[in-house]
Amino acid sequence: MPEAFNHFFQVNRPLFDAIDILIMAFIIYRGILLIRGTRAVQMLAGIIVLTAAYFIARELRLLTLYWFLGHFLSSIFIIIIIIFQRDIRRALTQVGRTPFSKNSDEDYFKSINEIVDATEHLAKNKIGGLIVMERETGLKDYLESAHDINATLSKELLISLFHPSSPLHDGAVIIHNGLILKAGSVLPLTKNPYISRSLGTRHRAAIGLSEETDAVVIVISEETSAISLVLHGGITSDMDITSLRSRLEAIFAPTEFQKNTWKNWLNRA
Repeated sequence: MPEAFNHFFQVNRPLFDAIDILIMAFIIYRGILLIRGTRAVQMLAGIIVLTAAYFIARELRLLTLYWFLGHFLSSIFIIIIIIFQRDIRRALTQVGRTPFSKNSDEDYFKSINEIVDATEHLAKNKIGGLIVMERETGLKDYLESAHDINATLSKELLISLFHPSSPLHDGAVIIHNGLILKAGSVLPLTKNPYISRSLGTRHRAAIGLSEETDAVVIVISEETSAISLVLHGGITSDMDITSLRSRLEAIFAPTEFQKNTWKNWLNRA
Protein backbone atom coordinates (compact mmCIF):
# COMPACT_ATOMS: atom_id res chain seq x y z
CA MET A 1 0.00 0.00 0.00
CA PRO A 2 2.73 2.57 0.85
CA GLU A 3 4.43 1.68 -2.44
CA ALA A 4 1.20 2.40 -4.34
CA PHE A 5 0.96 5.81 -2.66
CA ASN A 6 4.59 6.58 -3.41
CA HIS A 7 4.08 5.60 -7.05
CA PHE A 8 0.95 7.79 -7.26
CA PHE A 9 2.78 10.81 -5.83
CA GLN A 10 5.80 10.28 -8.05
CA VAL A 11 3.69 10.02 -11.19
CA ASN A 12 1.67 13.12 -10.27
CA ARG A 13 4.61 15.09 -8.88
CA PRO A 14 4.25 17.96 -11.43
CA LEU A 15 0.59 18.37 -10.45
CA PHE A 16 1.41 18.57 -6.74
CA ASP A 17 4.23 21.03 -7.45
CA ALA A 18 1.79 23.24 -9.35
CA ILE A 19 -0.71 23.07 -6.48
CA ASP A 20 2.08 23.93 -4.03
CA ILE A 21 3.08 27.00 -6.07
CA LEU A 22 -0.54 28.16 -6.43
CA ILE A 23 -1.16 27.88 -2.69
CA MET A 24 1.98 29.87 -1.88
CA ALA A 25 1.07 32.49 -4.51
CA PHE A 26 -2.38 32.83 -2.94
CA ILE A 27 -0.90 33.19 0.56
CA ILE A 28 1.52 35.88 -0.62
CA TYR A 29 -1.28 37.66 -2.49
CA ARG A 30 -3.56 37.67 0.56
CA GLY A 31 -0.67 38.87 2.71
CA ILE A 32 -0.05 41.80 0.38
CA LEU A 33 -3.76 42.71 0.44
CA LEU A 34 -3.75 42.50 4.22
CA ILE A 35 -0.89 44.94 4.79
CA ARG A 36 -1.60 47.24 1.83
CA GLY A 37 -2.23 50.78 3.03
CA THR A 38 -0.89 50.14 6.54
CA ARG A 39 2.37 50.99 8.26
CA ALA A 40 3.36 47.32 7.90
CA VAL A 41 4.32 48.09 4.29
CA GLN A 42 6.98 50.56 5.42
CA MET A 43 8.29 48.13 8.05
CA LEU A 44 8.48 45.35 5.47
CA ALA A 45 10.37 47.66 3.12
CA GLY A 46 12.85 48.37 5.92
CA ILE A 47 13.45 44.66 6.47
CA ILE A 48 14.04 44.15 2.73
CA VAL A 49 16.59 47.01 2.73
CA LEU A 50 18.44 45.49 5.71
CA THR A 51 18.48 42.08 4.01
CA ALA A 52 19.92 43.61 0.85
CA ALA A 53 22.53 45.45 2.94
CA TYR A 54 23.51 42.12 4.55
CA PHE A 55 24.33 40.51 1.19
CA ILE A 56 26.12 43.64 -0.04
CA ALA A 57 28.23 43.74 3.13
CA ARG A 58 29.14 40.08 2.62
CA GLU A 59 30.25 40.65 -0.96
CA LEU A 60 32.24 43.79 -0.09
CA ARG A 61 33.71 42.15 3.05
CA LEU A 62 32.42 44.87 5.38
CA LEU A 63 33.01 42.59 8.34
CA THR A 64 31.54 44.70 11.15
CA LEU A 65 28.35 45.52 9.26
CA TYR A 66 28.10 41.93 8.05
CA TRP A 67 28.47 40.61 11.63
CA PHE A 68 25.85 43.04 12.99
CA LEU A 69 23.27 42.38 10.28
CA GLY A 70 23.90 38.65 10.48
CA HIS A 71 23.00 38.58 14.19
CA PHE A 72 20.00 40.84 13.56
CA LEU A 73 18.61 38.75 10.71
CA SER A 74 19.17 35.48 12.59
CA SER A 75 16.23 36.51 14.78
CA ILE A 76 14.17 37.87 11.89
CA PHE A 77 11.20 35.55 12.44
CA ILE A 78 10.82 36.63 16.07
CA ILE A 79 11.21 40.26 15.00
CA ILE A 80 8.53 39.85 12.32
CA ILE A 81 6.11 38.30 14.81
CA ILE A 82 6.66 41.18 17.26
CA ILE A 83 6.39 43.94 14.65
CA PHE A 84 3.46 42.48 12.72
CA GLN A 85 1.54 40.98 15.64
CA ARG A 86 -1.61 42.99 14.89
CA ASP A 87 -1.55 42.09 11.22
CA ILE A 88 -0.90 38.42 11.99
CA ARG A 89 -3.77 38.38 14.50
CA ARG A 90 -6.09 39.97 11.95
CA ALA A 91 -5.01 37.47 9.28
CA LEU A 92 -5.67 34.50 11.57
CA THR A 93 -9.14 35.76 12.44
CA GLN A 94 -9.93 36.10 8.74
CA VAL A 95 -8.67 32.57 8.05
CA GLY A 96 -10.87 31.21 10.83
CA ARG A 97 -14.01 33.11 9.95
CA THR A 98 -17.14 31.23 8.90
CA PRO A 99 -18.88 31.81 5.56
CA PHE A 100 -22.28 30.54 6.75
CA SER A 101 -23.62 33.60 8.60
CA LYS A 102 -23.91 36.16 5.83
CA ASN A 103 -26.98 38.28 5.23
CA SER A 104 -28.60 38.56 1.84
CA ASP A 105 -27.64 41.43 -0.42
CA GLU A 106 -31.13 42.88 0.07
CA ASP A 107 -30.63 43.06 3.84
CA TYR A 108 -27.28 44.76 3.36
CA PHE A 109 -28.74 47.34 0.98
CA LYS A 110 -31.50 48.14 3.48
CA SER A 111 -28.97 48.62 6.30
CA ILE A 112 -26.69 50.68 4.06
CA ASN A 113 -29.57 52.98 3.11
CA GLU A 114 -30.42 53.63 6.75
CA ILE A 115 -26.78 54.29 7.65
CA VAL A 116 -26.11 56.56 4.66
CA ASP A 117 -29.29 58.57 5.26
CA ALA A 118 -28.36 59.03 8.93
CA THR A 119 -24.81 59.99 7.96
CA GLU A 120 -26.11 62.60 5.52
CA HIS A 121 -28.35 64.14 8.21
CA LEU A 122 -25.54 64.22 10.79
CA ALA A 123 -23.10 65.81 8.33
CA LYS A 124 -25.59 68.49 7.21
CA ASN A 125 -26.27 69.44 10.82
CA LYS A 126 -22.61 69.27 11.93
CA ILE A 127 -23.26 66.50 14.43
CA GLY A 128 -20.30 64.23 15.12
CA GLY A 129 -20.70 60.49 14.74
CA LEU A 130 -18.77 57.22 14.89
CA ILE A 131 -20.55 54.28 13.25
CA VAL A 132 -18.97 50.81 13.35
CA MET A 133 -20.23 48.11 10.99
CA GLU A 134 -19.16 44.72 12.27
CA ARG A 135 -18.16 42.13 9.68
CA GLU A 136 -16.54 38.71 10.20
CA THR A 137 -14.33 39.56 13.17
CA GLY A 138 -16.33 39.79 16.38
CA LEU A 139 -16.10 43.00 18.41
CA LYS A 140 -16.91 41.50 21.80
CA ASP A 141 -13.63 42.73 23.29
CA TYR A 142 -14.63 46.33 22.54
CA LEU A 143 -18.20 46.18 23.84
CA GLU A 144 -17.67 45.83 27.58
CA SER A 145 -17.85 49.56 28.25
CA ALA A 146 -20.78 50.13 25.87
CA HIS A 147 -24.50 50.28 26.57
CA ASP A 148 -26.91 47.65 25.25
CA ILE A 149 -29.32 48.80 22.57
CA ASN A 150 -30.26 45.65 20.59
CA ALA A 151 -32.73 47.52 18.39
CA THR A 152 -33.55 47.35 14.70
CA LEU A 153 -31.31 49.65 12.69
CA SER A 154 -33.02 52.85 11.59
CA LYS A 155 -32.00 56.32 10.49
CA GLU A 156 -34.03 57.94 13.26
CA LEU A 157 -32.48 55.87 16.05
CA LEU A 158 -28.95 56.52 14.78
CA ILE A 159 -29.57 60.27 14.64
CA SER A 160 -31.01 60.31 18.16
CA LEU A 161 -28.04 58.38 19.58
CA PHE A 162 -25.57 60.94 18.21
CA HIS A 163 -27.64 64.00 19.09
CA PRO A 164 -25.59 66.31 21.38
CA SER A 165 -28.22 65.96 24.10
CA SER A 166 -27.80 62.17 24.16
CA PRO A 167 -25.52 60.85 26.94
CA LEU A 168 -24.10 58.32 24.45
CA HIS A 169 -23.24 60.73 21.62
CA ASP A 170 -19.48 60.72 22.27
CA GLY A 171 -19.00 56.98 21.85
CA ALA A 172 -19.27 54.63 18.89
CA VAL A 173 -22.40 52.81 17.74
CA ILE A 174 -21.88 49.13 16.85
CA ILE A 175 -24.04 47.69 14.05
CA HIS A 176 -24.33 44.03 13.04
CA ASN A 177 -26.87 42.08 10.97
CA GLY A 178 -29.34 44.97 10.77
CA LEU A 179 -29.24 45.65 14.50
CA ILE A 180 -27.76 48.43 16.59
CA LEU A 181 -26.08 46.29 19.22
CA LYS A 182 -24.29 48.86 21.36
CA ALA A 183 -23.88 52.60 21.77
CA GLY A 184 -21.37 54.71 23.66
CA SER A 185 -18.57 52.24 22.92
CA VAL A 186 -14.99 53.33 23.64
CA LEU A 187 -12.63 52.22 20.86
CA PRO A 188 -8.83 51.77 21.04
CA LEU A 189 -6.85 54.72 19.67
CA THR A 190 -4.31 54.02 16.95
CA LYS A 191 -0.64 54.07 17.93
CA ASN A 192 0.50 54.68 14.36
CA PRO A 193 2.99 57.59 14.54
CA TYR A 194 2.42 58.43 10.87
CA ILE A 195 -1.22 59.41 11.35
CA SER A 196 -1.83 63.11 10.62
CA ARG A 197 -1.98 65.31 13.70
CA SER A 198 -5.01 67.04 12.22
CA LEU A 199 -7.15 63.95 12.88
CA GLY A 200 -9.20 64.06 16.05
CA THR A 201 -10.09 61.42 18.63
CA ARG A 202 -12.96 59.95 16.61
CA HIS A 203 -10.74 59.39 13.57
CA ARG A 204 -7.92 57.92 15.66
CA ALA A 205 -10.35 55.57 17.40
CA ALA A 206 -11.77 54.46 14.04
CA ILE A 207 -8.29 53.74 12.68
CA GLY A 208 -7.29 51.96 15.90
CA LEU A 209 -10.25 49.57 15.67
CA SER A 210 -9.76 48.94 11.95
CA GLU A 211 -6.10 48.03 12.53
CA GLU A 212 -7.17 45.13 14.76
CA THR A 213 -10.42 44.01 13.08
CA ASP A 214 -12.08 43.97 9.66
CA ALA A 215 -14.83 46.35 10.78
CA VAL A 216 -15.91 49.24 8.55
CA VAL A 217 -16.07 52.55 10.41
CA ILE A 218 -17.78 55.78 9.33
CA VAL A 219 -16.66 59.02 10.96
CA ILE A 220 -18.61 62.28 10.78
CA SER A 221 -16.69 65.35 11.91
CA GLU A 222 -18.68 67.86 13.94
CA GLU A 223 -16.16 70.62 13.15
CA THR A 224 -16.06 70.30 9.34
CA SER A 225 -19.03 68.00 8.54
CA ALA A 226 -16.55 65.85 6.60
CA ILE A 227 -17.39 62.17 6.15
CA SER A 228 -14.60 59.57 6.33
CA LEU A 229 -14.59 55.82 5.84
CA VAL A 230 -11.97 53.71 7.64
CA LEU A 231 -11.06 50.12 6.73
CA HIS A 232 -7.96 47.98 7.50
CA GLY A 233 -6.11 50.96 9.00
CA GLY A 234 -6.63 53.15 5.92
CA ILE A 235 -8.84 56.22 5.84
CA THR A 236 -10.74 57.78 2.93
CA SER A 237 -11.58 61.38 3.83
CA ASP A 238 -14.00 64.00 2.54
CA MET A 239 -16.42 61.54 0.95
CA ASP A 240 -19.74 62.60 -0.50
CA ILE A 241 -22.91 60.62 0.08
CA THR A 242 -22.86 58.97 -3.34
CA SER A 243 -19.30 57.68 -3.03
CA LEU A 244 -19.98 56.51 0.55
CA ARG A 245 -23.00 54.52 -0.57
CA SER A 246 -21.09 52.99 -3.48
CA ARG A 247 -18.15 52.03 -1.28
CA LEU A 248 -20.38 50.37 1.34
CA GLU A 249 -22.28 48.46 -1.33
CA ALA A 250 -19.02 47.26 -2.86
CA ILE A 251 -17.83 46.02 0.55
CA PHE A 252 -20.99 44.39 1.90
CA ALA A 253 -22.85 43.32 -1.24
CA PRO A 254 -20.20 43.09 -3.96
CA THR A 255 -22.10 40.71 -6.24
CA GLU A 256 -25.24 42.81 -6.42
CA PHE A 257 -23.17 45.99 -6.57
CA GLN A 258 -21.30 44.68 -9.62
CA LYS A 259 -24.59 43.77 -11.29
CA ASN A 260 -25.99 47.26 -10.69
CA THR A 261 -22.78 48.88 -11.92
CA TRP A 262 -22.91 46.82 -15.10
CA LYS A 263 -26.58 47.73 -15.67
CA ASN A 264 -25.88 51.43 -15.12
CA TRP A 265 -23.00 51.25 -17.59
CA LEU A 266 -25.24 49.62 -20.21
CA ASN A 267 -27.92 52.23 -19.68
CA ARG A 268 -25.41 55.04 -20.23
CA ALA A 269 -23.91 53.39 -23.32
